[in-house]
Amino acid sequence: MTRPDLPDQFDTQLRTGYIHLAFSVGSRDEVDSLTRQLEENGYEVVSSPRITGDGYYESCISGPEGNLIEITV
Repeated sequence: MTRPDLPDQFDTQLRTGYIHLAFSVGSRDEVDSLTRQLEENGYEVVSSPRITGDGYYESCISGPEGNLIEITV
């Protein structure tokens, strides 16, 4: 699969390679707790815990390499 309009850079979410990982932690309380812990350890919270438009409870963190890390129930 190719997309010639995608740059090979880390400063954008539209790029080649991995850009998104998701982890299920089992409960809303765990989503809240892990999000808070990661934020306290200096990770950027892209979106705080919330119910998404498609009904998932999740938060999103920017990982050390700029990848989005989704934490969900």
